[in-house]
Order: sequence, then C-alpha cells, then structure tokens
Amino acid sequence: MNTQTFKYKQGIKLESGKQLAELEIGFHTYGKLSKNKDNVVWVCHALTANSDVFDWWKGLFGPADHFNPDEHFIVCANILGSAYGTTSPLSFNPATGLPYYLAFPQITVRDMVKAHQLLAEHLGIEDIKIVIGGSLGGQQALEWAIMEPERIKNLILIATNARHSPWGIAFNESQRMAIAADRSFYANKPDGGAKGMKAARSIALLSYRGYKTYGITQQEENDKKVDDFKASSYQNYQGDKLVKRFNAYSYWYLSKVMDSHNAGRGRHGVEKALSLIKSRTLVIGIKSDVLFPIEEQQYLFRHIPKAAFAEVDSFYGHDGFLIETEILTNIIISFFKTDVKGKIIDLQQSA
Repeated sequence: MNTQTFKYKQGIKLESGKQLAELEIGFHTYGKLSKNKDNVVWVCHALTANSDVFDWWKGLFGPADHFNPDEHFIVCANILGSAYGTTSPLSFNPATGLPYYLAFPQITVRDMVKAHQLLAEHLGIEDIKIVIGGSLGGQQALEWAIMEPERIKNLILIATNARHSPWGIAFNESQRMAIAADRSFYANKPDGGAKGMKAARSIALLSYRGYKTYGITQQEENDKKVDDFKASSYQNYQGDKLVKRFNAYSYWYLSKVMDSHNAGRGRHGVEKALSLIKSRTLVIGIKSDVLFPIEEQQYLFRHIPKAAFAEVDSFYGHDGFLIETEILTNIIISFFKTDVKGKIIDLQQSA
C-alpha cells in the first residue's frame, strides 16, 4: 500500500513559538471508517519507523491479526521530522527554496500530536476508539490523551514513559556526539552524517536489546577466534541497514524530541498531567527493557486514573514491543474484557 499525503497550507505553530509555513504529512490507512465512526485505531510509531504499520508490526496489525482492516479503520501517520514523507529537515524551506537541514526548528512530541490532530480532522475522524504506541510512539499517545481527554476512548502505552529519563537522554546525546563527529553532517547534503549515524545506531542497539540477548544470538561457536566476531558484524550490519533507509538530520532532531518529552511541562507537574487522562488505559512494560525500565510503566499505571498494567518477560529487551506480538495480542484481548474503572488490575503475561 502506497503512502498517502495530506498538505496543510496554513502551516503549524510549534510549541517553541516558531512556525512551519507549510505542513505535509505522509500517512497510511487500512479498512474503512464505520457509519458510526467508532472503529478508529490510531497507531503512533517510534523513532525510525514509518506509517506502514502492516510492515513493521506484523502479528499485531495485518489482515489476519487482532487489528485488521475488516473490523477497524487503522491510521498511522509519519511523525513530524520523520524521513518518510512528513515535513522534516530535508523538506524545502519556502523562505529559502532550499532544504532546512540544521535550520529546521526545534520540535516536540506535542507538535507531533498537533500534526496528528490536523490529519484526523482531514480524515473526518472525531472520536478515536484506540490510540496505541510504543517507545516514542507511546510518548505521542500519552500526550494526545492528555491534550484531548474526551476524544481518546482507549489508550495503549507500551515500553514508554511520562518523562524521558536522564539515562535515555544520555544514550541519545552519545548518539548525537557520534553524528557530530562526522564532519559531513555540517555539509548540508542529504547523506550528510551517514557514517556518524551508523555509529549512533550501534550505540542505540545496546539500549534496545541487552546482555542476555547478545549472549545468545551473537555467541561464538569457534573458541579459537580472535577477531571478526558475530557481535561486531551485527553492529555494522544494523548500522548500514539504517543508513540505507534514513538520514542523520531526522535522526538528530527526533532524538531531541524524545529528550524533551515531559508530560508535566506547563501542567503543574507530571502527576497532575496524568490525572487529566480519561481514557481506559492499558500500560505494558517489558521486564528486560534497559532503555525504558519497567518502573517507568509502573509509574504511569499508578497515576493514570483508569489503568491496567501488564508485564512482559521478554528475551528481547526494549525491542520486545515489536517482536512479542502474540503476547501483546493476548494482553490486549484481556484488557478489553476487563472493567478497569476505578480499579487496579494486574494482567501478567510471560514470554
């Protein structure tokens, strides 16, 4: 399925106070909006994903999966700053006629949600049955439920947090340092910073998986080996893979978006902000997640009024939210059979 495009000529005012004169959003839809407009499932994607959710979240989204186009009207929009069709650092600045590159304005999760809201209006969507997202996608979903508490009926937050941690910011800064060490990043060309982004991806992978994952998947069978290890090849392969499909400028800006995530900013603190959520909420954490430790999801669970919590014991760390689709499906089915109003419910699942 091809990416659709929505062009919003009025522009968008960002949280920073700066303005994007024009906004273009790349997005995918699957299925049809029901007569009552009550079957919308909106997917918020993570850092380097795209709007084709049937491609990257197979097992949870697809023709034969729990979220399928026969029952649901599924929407996923490329996020602001992304490399896949929405206005980004490689878009042309109407003021100069040249790509923005590092002149692109600072953006936040709230700006991303503002773009989602404009697309929803364009698509004729009023109430949204489910908003779901993991990682940076979960940060967007959370913000949307705070910004429009009456609109979002059900909220599913996976491997995410209410405020990005110093630990997460440190990982992101280390990646940006790697990108900045590549002098081509400042050359203002589409492939600028590619070598730096390859190194950045290698750093990121260490936070997406974990010691046990590498210990099993990259273990050497040849005890005589002294070089060219599987783990080394894997890091290089994954770095090259990202370079072929992404760009360092989007990566740089999106990592800063994650850093700035703070649901409590301008709302009298995080707990006050979370108390504004009216959606029935399912929070899912992954026990082996190094980047978004499970205590961050437990915090969300404790402070969102109508919430249930599920814990996944996955081998894959943070990436488990993309891989453990059978477990996620079972948890989500259980959630929709459960009355969470005013109750603390613990839905335990293990891989």
